[in-house]
Amino acid sequence: MEQGLGFSHFLTQLDGVGTAVLALLLALSVASWYLILTKGLNNFLAGRRADAFLKRFWSANSLQEVNSTLKEGADDNAFAQLARLAMNAAADSEKHGLQKLAAAGGASEFITRVLRNGLDQEATRVENGLTVIASAGSAAPYIGLFGTVWGIYHALVQIGLSGQGTLDKVAGPVGEALIMTALGLAVAIPAVLAYNTFVRRNRIWLARLDAFAHDLFVLVAVGSKTNSSAGDERALRVVSPVITPSERRS
Repeated sequence: MEQGLGFSHFLTQLDGVGTAVLALLLALSVASWYLILTKGLNNFLAGRRADAFLKRFWSANSLQEVNSTLKEGADDNAFAQLARLAMNAAADSEKHGLQKLAAAGGASEFITRVLRNGLDQEATRVENGLTVIASAGSAAPYIGLFGTVWGIYHALVQIGLSGQGTLDKVAGPVGEALIMTALGLAVAIPAVLAYNTFVRRNRIWLARLDAFAHDLFVLVAVGSKTNSSAGDERALRVVSPVITPSERRS
């Protein structure tokens, strides 16, 4: 009797609606676990690459050294890509000046927009897949509850048709109902925990990127202004007339 009421026995009691509910829960579970594993691995690798790049970045002697490192292809993380965008924007602004419409607001505004766009693109990238995980965490309990209600309905139908509520009449539908409830919770709990973990990680990650973007702006934009001012000062020294002592006395 115990072998006859195993999990396979309950599966044989499923009708079309129960099978659809079970398939939907299985699809949500597979999708959520796939995203949990892939995003977890990607986040771990991205964190290691970012730490290694930041260590090289702040130990570099100049932005030219960082730029040469980026040209070698070491832009496999969001921090390196943000540095590449900032330095390319500064070089493009210095080369073309205000001729391009994108730099019409000035070099500082142009670099700010480039950095902000880079941050927005990274925010979009890290949020990819979270909608599916959140949907699995929020919808799976209700899908399982629907399967539970459907199983109880079957149990009541069996009691009504047989006229007696014996175990062999209601064990299948009630077991189906309990299994749907358990499956719904099994899908939802890991998805909710993973979603909260990823949201917290993304918030910290984007905060670090935002702080790095401010540092980049100071290094690239303000540094280019300083170099430009120094160049103007040198030019003024070159073109300024030399006044001899005799001309000064006259």
